[in-house]
Amino acid sequence: MDITAAFVVYGPMGLRPMRSLQGIAAGLLGRRAFVGGSATALLGLLCHFVIAFSAAGVYIVVSRKLSFLLKRAVVSGVFYGVAVYFFMNRVVVPLSAAIKRPFSLKLMIIGVIIHIICVGLPISLIARRYLPDPSQSNP
Repeated sequence: MDITAAFVVYGPMGLRPMRSLQGIAAGLLGRRAFVGGSATALLGLLCHFVIAFSAAGVYIVVSRKLSFLLKRAVVSGVFYGVAVYFFMNRVVVPLSAAIKRPFSLKLMIIGVIIHIICVGLPISLIARRYLPDPSQSNP
């Protein structure tokens, strides 16, 4: 959902899907990602899914210890989406080879909303649906 939302939202702003995916690959390759064509776009897509599955994995592992993440999935998902956004943009991106962009409040708000709706909430609601509540298990 996250990458599709990025294509839909940022496309009208002039950011095409291939360029967006190459931008993700730039985290590993720097500016070279933008001259790599489809190969670097596919690398960006792979990186995106590794990151997305990692975010889901972290939530699942932590929810085994903090049962409120499953009991209060909507609130937890909203906060998790915000946390993932800021972790990516304040920790991962600065440590990567990605091209640094100037701060934009508008793009930050859009990014946070996308991460709430397309990252945090799906992860938390799917976890609640499919994981047993650890507080209900026998010792």
